[in-house]
Amino acid sequence: MARVELRGLTRHFDGGKAALDDLSFRIDDGEFVVVVGPSGCGKSTLLRLIAGLERPTQGHVLIDDTIVDDWAPQQRNVAMVFQNYALYPHMSVRQNMEFPLRMMRLTRAGIGSRIDRIAGLLDLLPLLDRKPKQLSGGQRQRVAMGRALVRNPAVLLLDEPLSNLDAQLRANIRTEIAALQRELGITTIHVTHDQQEAMSMGDRVAVLRDGKLQQLATPLELYDAPANTFVARFLGNPGMNISTATLRNDGGQLYLDMPAWNLYVGAELLEAYPRLQQYLHQRLQIGIRPEGFAAHTGQQAADRIAVHIEATEMLGHEMLVYCHPAGSARSSASAKTRDGNAGGTQWIVRLPADDTIRGNATLELVVDTGRLRLFRDDGTALVRAA
Repeated sequence: MARVELRGLTRHFDGGKAALDDLSFRIDDGEFVVVVGPSGCGKSTLLRLIAGLERPTQGHVLIDDTIVDDWAPQQRNVAMVFQNYALYPHMSVRQNMEFPLRMMRLTRAGIGSRIDRIAGLLDLLPLLDRKPKQLSGGQRQRVAMGRALVRNPAVLLLDEPLSNLDAQLRANIRTEIAALQRELGITTIHVTHDQQEAMSMGDRVAVLRDGKLQQLATPLELYDAPANTFVARFLGNPGMNISTATLRNDGGQLYLDMPAWNLYVGAELLEAYPRLQQYLHQRLQIGIRPEGFAAHTGQQAADRIAVHIEATEMLGHEMLVYCHPAGSARSSASAKTRDGNAGGTQWIVRLPADDTIRGNATLELVVDTGRLRLFRDDGTALVRAA
């Protein structure tokens, strides 16, 4: 297998726009890294640079500590699976899988043994004599994977290979790909715009925005400790609720003042953010995941708030409640944060399903302050205690 390293990787297109901007990170031998981000953030360009289909404007691609910028694609031992599968329609499944091996001038016996092994792993043995038009979308995707894997590549690149599949099939196939990657141990870089796909498949996930790396971490770390408000909002379905606040000292007690709500800063929050007092009188951003709320049941709770319910969305065993603090105007209280997102008072709350919770009503919620995440006004996360 192989290690892949990007050093200051930059790619400019005509007009000076940077598809990638000073991108640097390392992918370990046998690791499965998923690159996720909105459309146009540079994900596919990154794969093409690693594959050798494009050259960087600046920076380097290294495979096993060797700079490969001047190497042709066939010299890199990298295989790529494209979004549209790119199968030859006039060839059978077997012939599609044989094609790269013939280019490698392998013996007939060597070709046959590789195809039988990979086809067996991908459950393609009964389909080897069929043409692509006779296959379902999921089967075509497997053939494209098989054609890449028979080469025994050091690095496997996946360019949104599941985007053309329906939701149920996509969920099944992503589980199969993750299991296959673990079995074969191939260093894999998977590009997607689907954050659920990224979180469920990768050992680590790299979040891109406008060609820049926002954070590279495990799925749990990204979800629980996002590096900035962009990552906080982008990952999670729904994303993290973000509200603006100002830190105030009142008689030695700290409060985070938000539209229509003042949150007391207790010992738990101060322990998590021991340097919080240095932001006194400064504007901060408070983030909390939808599951960080609970319906108030009448017990004593200091961190409770009344909200006005705008709408509810029933999801079976749970529901989403769209709301804002009672007494605040959802739109007029909103403010733009520096990352371009609204930092106002609409929240999306995840609660157990309850038919008595309806729109255009008031509900009391309890806030789990242990789940609060604090960010500076520029959107970057405050340092938490180790």
